[in-house]
Amino acid sequence: MASRPEHPNAELLDSATKGFGYLFANDIGAAKEHFGGKEDPFHLMGLGVCAFLEAVLGMETNLVTEASRLLALSETASRKYAKTKAKHPHHLHTKYPPGMEWEILNADAVVLLGLTNALSESYMGYLQCMYALNNAHSKFTKLYKTVFPNGIPETPVLVQDALSPSSSTSSTDSPDGFLSSSTTPSGSSALAPPSLHHKASFSSLASVSSVSSGVSSSAASAMNTPPATTPATPTGTLTPTSKGSFFSRWMGGGSTSAAAAASEPSLPLHGHGHAGHAHAAAPGGVVEDLIVSGTAFGFGLFNLVFSLLPKKVQGLVGFLGFHHDRPLALRALSLSAANASKGDVHGVFSGLVLMTYYGVVLLMSGWQHDEAGIVKVYEGVIEAVEKRYPDGALWILNRAKILRMTHDPEGAIRVLKDGLRPERTHSFAQADMMLYFELAWTLLAQRQYQEAADAFLKMTELNSWSHGTYYFIAAGCYFSLGNKEKAQQLLDAIMGLIDMKKMGGKDLPTEVLIKKKLAFYKEKQVRRGGDPAKYVESVKISPAEELAIFWNTHARIDASTAKAHIKEFASLTPSVTISSPELEELGISLRSSSGGGIGSSLERKVSSTKSVGSLRGSKVGAASAPVTPTGTGSITPSTSTGASTLASASTSTLTPLSASSPATPIPSARVLDDLDNVEELAVRSLVLGICHKTLNSYDAAKAFLEEAVGYFEKGGVRVNTWVGGVAMFEWGVAEIREVEWRERRDKEGKVDDEKKEKDNENEKETEKEEGEEERWKQEWDRVLTSASARFDKAMSFSPNSVDLSSRLDSRVSMVRDEVRSKREKLGLKV
Repeated sequence: MASRPEHPNAELLDSATKGFGYLFANDIGAAKEHFGGKEDPFHLMGLGVCAFLEAVLGMETNLVTEASRLLALSETASRKYAKTKAKHPHHLHTKYPPGMEWEILNADAVVLLGLTNALSESYMGYLQCMYALNNAHSKFTKLYKTVFPNGIPETPVLVQDALSPSSSTSSTDSPDGFLSSSTTPSGSSALAPPSLHHKASFSSLASVSSVSSGVSSSAASAMNTPPATTPATPTGTLTPTSKGSFFSRWMGGGSTSAAAAASEPSLPLHGHGHAGHAHAAAPGGVVEDLIVSGTAFGFGLFNLVFSLLPKKVQGLVGFLGFHHDRPLALRALSLSAANASKGDVHGVFSGLVLMTYYGVVLLMSGWQHDEAGIVKVYEGVIEAVEKRYPDGALWILNRAKILRMTHDPEGAIRVLKDGLRPERTHSFAQADMMLYFELAWTLLAQRQYQEAADAFLKMTELNSWSHGTYYFIAAGCYFSLGNKEKAQQLLDAIMGLIDMKKMGGKDLPTEVLIKKKLAFYKEKQVRRGGDPAKYVESVKISPAEELAIFWNTHARIDASTAKAHIKEFASLTPSVTISSPELEELGISLRSSSGGGIGSSLERKVSSTKSVGSLRGSKVGAASAPVTPTGTGSITPSTSTGASTLASASTSTLTPLSASSPATPIPSARVLDDLDNVEELAVRSLVLGICHKTLNSYDAAKAFLEEAVGYFEKGGVRVNTWVGGVAMFEWGVAEIREVEWRERRDKEGKVDDEKKEKDNENEKETEKEEGEEERWKQEWDRVLTSASARFDKAMSFSPNSVDLSSRLDSRVSMVRDEVRSKREKLGLKV
């Protein structure tokens, strides 16, 4: 087939792509200069995206307003161009309908405008976001059915690498070497398989979703089972060609069956056909790449954003007809990201979205059913982009996140500090701010409090978002350093900072919580007879460590750091009521049950011996007797089967709270105990539970988390109302992680035993292995059911009135997806 002439909009697109190159390389000043002074939608979108990224990363009100203004200009221009510039003889340039590139840009602008509304992390902001996305829904549907009439392959690029470590692709078959093994993570194969298969054609998005229903529903959904071995030249293979655009290789060899004919897009197509037909592999150039990559990006982003919104918001807007499909969204984004190494703008942004998503899942979900698979895919996306833009702060940021998530915090700190070196280009202040933000949290997680404080305070020089939050965390760092004078100075400044900075006329969610905590400290100081001006004296739990719970900071710390936290929190008075091997090792004594007070009824010792029901290699034993929290609606382990059931309520023994009392002291506690109220005791139990979970000391972890839930259920928690939901969530996560840990230890032990035996498999050994698999399958079924009940309970503890409840909502949503994926992998009922 003769080559088509260059698309008339190719020059404009190439120019805009150059501007985005500056942006991705961390030189936003040069990018704005390049985009400025031009009125076409490509360059207007470039200015809008620059402002959008500044707004998203900086969370500054003036930047959000400017982003909305510029994106609105781009939306208007692209809509105008789509109507008036669609008269070129498009069959000479592309297989797609005329003006489709403008429709892509218009949909991009609508989505980004909607996302700016969600920056407040409020339910109203989420609803406004959904209203805007509703306007884009029909656009994406039309574009998707036109570009992908056969649907997106179920095993797209990037994800396949995690599925099949043995896959390999010759670099000669890869555009710019993107798919070559040299660009993949160490020890991994190419980022794309040597061939892709189209599923049967789909006549609607609903049918696409139905096919995807067999795929897991989380970020790791496509990574749970290796694909079956296929012949070297399987039927239906989409063989890459040596010429043409990157996407024409994957779109060129669809089915020609009657099913494919039935999937013709509703838009009339002229000229040389469309994607899904064998003759569609003709060269299409950069504009055609934009259409395919942009459609995959937009459709994927739309589905992913909706799937991640709090369930409460999804329920309120369900009448709009949205039906998200997260696995399909991730496949679409992966397909688009495959073109990132060529500098394709949508491909790079797809990679950024995937990096952000995988980073959030690894940090916040609590448990992933295939963490190693997610990490491998995450690394692949990063390497593809950072190879082209090595100095880009956003790629440096995600490289550091990978190191932190894989338990190399010191490596993450080195990468972040290197990215902040003065000799690097630093015109993109908001991107640099993200490096400082990640550095600050990583330093805090490592208990490097002075450097962490410096980093959080540095943030106030880089952006105007919530200086009160930065000061609050920095004050906690100085508290941990023993510098109470500096901590008091920072705390005193917070109220003025909060009053100066509001989002949409309201306090930010974190600031609402901080104001409550400041009032709590002051009330406690007065109650204890101290100087009201020195209320830092009443602080016993670091504000930084408490706020770090919301960022799940304690889940990825190393053993020595976890033990340091345990020693610090368990050393506070009154003494803890639960023992563990870690506490015994640290020489922490228990509170005597005769001491009375809340918590004495929960006192028990977690044995250092193996549990009766534990499997090979268990580290910590079960409690000496089943324990039931004394609050209502508790969930207790069944002594007969180990399954969790909802228990009946028991009588509360706590003195009733007066409506005016912000925190109730323990009835029989000594006045000068460090923690003289259930608010702080609940937080301590929560942190101790999380840290024991991090150390795989699950019996102690569950006991402390159960204790935290018990404090909440008694009704004495009035300030830290978030504790109940978070503790119940962590309790469910601990149950799942314990079974995963036990199964791994059990299988590792069996491998060691097999090395000592002769290799003489027989039918009995096979039957034994099958029996073991069935036993673990039943164990997983039990624990996933139990944990799911706890996640439901956690949500019931966290209505909209609870501080930062939307964060817990999102965490529960993510871990539920992981649970669903695990069930699908094991063949259990979902």
